[in-house]
Amino acid sequence: MSHNFNPSLAEEIVAAATIGFNILFSPITRGWYSGWGSTPEERRRPLPGDDIVPQPRLAATRAITIRAPASTVWPWLAQMGQGRGGLYSYEKLENLARCDMHNADTIHPEWQSPAVGDKVRFGPEPYPFQYVRAIDAGRTLVLGSAPGETKTPASWVFHLEPIDGGVRLIVRSRNGYEPGAMNTLIWRGITDPIFFVMERRMLIGIRDRAEAQLAEIRNYELGITD
Repeated sequence: MSHNFNPSLAEEIVAAATIGFNILFSPITRGWYSGWGSTPEERRRPLPGDDIVPQPRLAATRAITIRAPASTVWPWLAQMGQGRGGLYSYEKLENLARCDMHNADTIHPEWQSPAVGDKVRFGPEPYPFQYVRAIDAGRTLVLGSAPGETKTPASWVFHLEPIDGGVRLIVRSRNGYEPGAMNTLIWRGITDPIFFVMERRMLIGIRDRAEAQLAEIRNYELGITD
């Protein structure tokens, strides 16, 4: 694909402003953004990986409709991570934080075989990362903290649910940070509002890439070229 799906500089500036707004008003807006795009049923349903943090202090379930089959969406999920396909979000903001993130606009075969135990990085060493905890290829990718982690267990689950004309991409995050006023301020008051803005853009980035790829495949089959 010859597309560039990364947000413009203006969009990145708006995102930065939105992060500031969310940090200030998250006690009011969190009820909305923690379930952005998802239905009540999607928020209630159990997903693989929930057991990593059975009693989360912070949780969110967000979703987006993608007009493409799971087989087209899955490769974008499989190659996620710093040093791989990126996170399809606000690359300039990520790199302002020195995450060294570079979002892929094509599928890379060399990144299509994630395995349980692999690290999915959010930046270079010593930036945080999560492990691949479980895979149901073409359907569910479960990321999370190390097995046995009890102080700050966390999970991040990507689940593809087929619907007529495409899939629902349901993303759930759960965090079991240690109790305490400072941890609550950091995770609920700062990290969570930032995470929403970045994850929302990630969902849009995955959708746009998968739908454009499907359109190109169909045009190729019909003999249509740009």
